[in-house]
Amino acid sequence: MIRVLVVDDHPVVRKGLTMILAEDPEIREVGETDTAAELLSLLDDSAWDVVVLDISLPDRSGLEVLKDIRAMRPDLPVLILSMHPEDQYAPRVLKAGAAGFVSKESAAEELVNAVKKVAGGGKYVSPSLAERLAELIEDDYSGAPHERLSDREFQVMRMLAEGKRLKDIAQELCLSVKTVSTYRARVLEKMGMESNAELTYYALKNGLIT
Repeated sequence: MIRVLVVDDHPVVRKGLTMILAEDPEIREVGETDTAAELLSLLDDSAWDVVVLDISLPDRSGLEVLKDIRAMRPDLPVLILSMHPEDQYAPRVLKAGAAGFVSKESAAEELVNAVKKVAGGGKYVSPSLAERLAELIEDDYSGAPHERLSDREFQVMRMLAEGKRLKDIAQELCLSVKTVSTYRARVLEKMGMESNAELTYYALKNGLIT
């Protein structure tokens, strides 16, 4: 029997996911929370079998939280849930240690199977993404510009593309403005761009921000 912890900051989405999972007889318990801080606290107290983690949380990035979970419970499979396109985000989260990726658009059809797959020690991506990844390998694909970024650079890139100021990014990430400015310079260099406006256009075009 599987115990699943759902982490999402949208109450309606969280309740919907909980209901979908609770209907399956192989899933014994479904817990829920809406913040990274409470998630990490619950990991200390309970023996969950799978964490379903939204990539966008109000207090921290899901990618950062994933690293903390891996450090605390390296054997605990984490299934990333996101509204963002799977072909843009899934390779990054899988590389970071996630056991799988499910798009919110297809959660109703895929979530239960995905949870069972990762609970059994497997990895989960949708059939369409698996086909796409196979095509990329066959084509000797060199990767999109944003795939050259580290996780922190990717996070800063998205925040810049959303129009956030260096000062605001520094405060949100608990970094100095100088450090954020250095990240910005690296991002622009790696992506071959010269301005935040170019980052915004690219991010919108590729579904990295909404």
